[in-house]
Amino acid sequence: MVKNMLWLSIFLVILIIACLIGIYYAISFNTLNDLKTKIHEAEVIIDEALRTKYDTLMRVSNHIRAHMDNNKNYFREYEKLKDANISNFDMDRKLNEGYTLILKMIDDLKLNNDEEINQELEQIKRLDEKLTAAKNYYNKNTSEENAIVRKFPTNIIAKIHGFKVKLFFDGKDMDDEIIDDFKM
Repeated sequence: MVKNMLWLSIFLVILIIACLIGIYYAISFNTLNDLKTKIHEAEVIIDEALRTKYDTLMRVSNHIRAHMDNNKNYFREYEKLKDANISNFDMDRKLNEGYTLILKMIDDLKLNNDEEINQELEQIKRLDEKLTAAKNYYNKNTSEENAIVRKFPTNIIAKIHGFKVKLFFDGKDMDDEIIDDFKM
């Protein structure tokens, strides 16, 4: 009888430990999936905003070209971006360069009072605010996911399900030996 009680106690302890491990596993896996979903949502918002920003910049560049005396296409490089196979980070950087060029040309051509251009520039400002918020959200959740992926014992769960450390939106890897991450 005492021997049966001892085995029963051992079995219950093992069962409780297995249940606790299972609960921890489920919570950790769900947390990783929630973060993955949040990161994906941010990526979708960033992608959509970049496409809209590209289209808006092309409309403004066409409007600017209509006011230019020469036929030189200063925006050829930016027109090709839609077909280029580049990351959203690189697309964002190129679109910001194009936006800077457009602002300079607007100033040079004295188109500051053009209502159509000003409406498009206002839309770009709103898109930039949306992009900034989405990038911050992406980086925040990427940071949380990376912390979980690196910690024991959740790193085992992450490895089983194929979760890996991700780069931040700006392409920086804070864990490597490259110090040029902070150069613009």
